[in-house]
Amino acid sequence: MQINFDEDEGIEVQMAPLIDCVFLLLIFFLVATTLKKIEKELPLELPEAVTTAAREVPKSDILTVSIDDRGQLYFGKDPITNSILHSRFREAAAENPLQPVRINASRSAPWYAVMQVLELAKFEGLNDVRPGIQPDPS
Repeated sequence: MQINFDEDEGIEVQMAPLIDCVFLLLIFFLVATTLKKIEKELPLELPEAVTTAAREVPKSDILTVSIDDRGQLYFGKDPITNSILHSRFREAAAENPLQPVRINASRSAPWYAVMQVLELAKFEGLNDVRPGIQPDPS
């Protein structure tokens, strides 16, 4: 018996599946890059408070901490340090754990100063923290 090793057709690479894979990769990368660009270009505009809702707590009962553009803290109108503010928050939390705290920060105040006051209030259990904006002198 004689075996014929000559084949009529040679070995070929199938192009149709390769083209399908290339088109799928192309679509994947196009979608992935456009989504990433949209995420980067998302504008962030923070709202400004125009009016406030009336609350049952009188203004005199609110602890007011102000922060100027240099990061200096003020309790009422008196300059204060972080350690003194910490002790004032501790005393206020001991008297009334529901004591509201208002943070008035200048628009150009450093973010770390605002976060320090928020963390001090949270550490002492004062969870009713109300942000405010101190308008820049114009």
